[in-house]
Amino acid sequence: MAKGKEQPARIVILGGGYVGLYTALRLQKKLRAKEASVTVIDPQPHMTYLPFLPEAAAGSIEPRHVVVPLRRTLKKCHVVTASVNKIEHAERRVTVEAADGHTEEIGYDYLVVALGSITRLLPIPGLAEQGIGCKTIGEAIYLRNRVLSRMDLASSTLDSEERKKLLTFTVVGGGFSGIETLAELEDMSRYACRYYENIESSDLRWVLVEGTGRILPEVRESLGVWTAEQLEARGVEIYLDTLAKSFEGGHVQLSDGTEFDSDTIIWTAGVKANPVLGSSDLPIDKRGRLKVSAGLQVEEQPMVFSAGDCAAVPDLARTADDPTATCAPNAQHAVRQAKLLGKNLLTVLRGGKPKDYVHKNLGSVASLGLHKGVADAMGMKIKGFFAWLFHRAYHVMMMPTFPRKIQIQLDWAINGVFRREIVSMGQINEPKKAFKKASES
Repeated sequence: MAKGKEQPARIVILGGGYVGLYTALRLQKKLRAKEASVTVIDPQPHMTYLPFLPEAAAGSIEPRHVVVPLRRTLKKCHVVTASVNKIEHAERRVTVEAADGHTEEIGYDYLVVALGSITRLLPIPGLAEQGIGCKTIGEAIYLRNRVLSRMDLASSTLDSEERKKLLTFTVVGGGFSGIETLAELEDMSRYACRYYENIESSDLRWVLVEGTGRILPEVRESLGVWTAEQLEARGVEIYLDTLAKSFEGGHVQLSDGTEFDSDTIIWTAGVKANPVLGSSDLPIDKRGRLKVSAGLQVEEQPMVFSAGDCAAVPDLARTADDPTATCAPNAQHAVRQAKLLGKNLLTVLRGGKPKDYVHKNLGSVASLGLHKGVADAMGMKIKGFFAWLFHRAYHVMMMPTFPRKIQIQLDWAINGVFRREIVSMGQINEPKKAFKKASES
């Protein structure tokens, strides 16, 4: 029931990613004075535009321009930088933990669960110790420094086996995240070879491991085959229908018997819903996602809304053929769902009936490095340079806030004229190393 003017409704949004940010933007724009208060809770003070992480890792975009500061953008909302520990809907409260370790309880009338997903790790020996993902801006920066620092080390070592290991990079997962991350970093590393007197492009070894029989399942199979051929022509080794068995000590063992040493292992093999949902009193499906209606309301809980990776939203475009079909966990759905979620929440707040989420698939686009891409969009198959342009145009259009759109385009323009910088800044991973060394001398 809508609250009166004397008692504004309390809206709490868990998560400041796609869904959380877009929902909050809609609410702060459309809410009437004293109609409701909006609180956004996220462990990071910014939203990260994930499709641009591979380009940030490759140096095509300034990392700061891939994130949107929540406090600056959501000026009419209360932003809490904390992690969500518990959801108790029966009590209408959530428990959060701040960076200093203290916890507090926050009450609500309406709840938006936009906690997204986390990396899905498998019980593979050595994965936790050796692997690195590409879901955060910190991981993207680390990967850039990692690849370039391995090249720096390889250029100065006299151990041929160690050199080979340093210049071997392994990516596990052939979906969009894995392919774009591999393609951008591989393209960057081969470009960087021109600055090393003793490293040739042929010295670099990039390996892709995929457990299914194809890559890029988001596009039609012929485009997936074309992409694999393009990567192989660039020297990338692709193992399909192959599982990783061990990464211990940087020694990679695959299910087909292949073994090799790799000092860099990038894991992009799937995600899972935030585990906080499993301990809540809200209904979840077998994959740990919230059960929601097409109106983006949690089943039997009309005051709770959810969308994005953590929600099993019915895919009405496919339910005629498959009644259990749900929307894929990707950015295209998350952004569209968020815009409708904000409208639906306002409608319910004011006593109305929410609309169902129905989408028309715009297609999928992927960057394969500078001036290279692939797209399956609007019924068309687009390859190469024009697909790369389509990729950039689509994602800059979807990037939140006007300043970020301009900054990203300026990054592209500047790098197009002066070329991207190829330098490792690994010191940021250990900022106190020099200080500690000085204190011990």
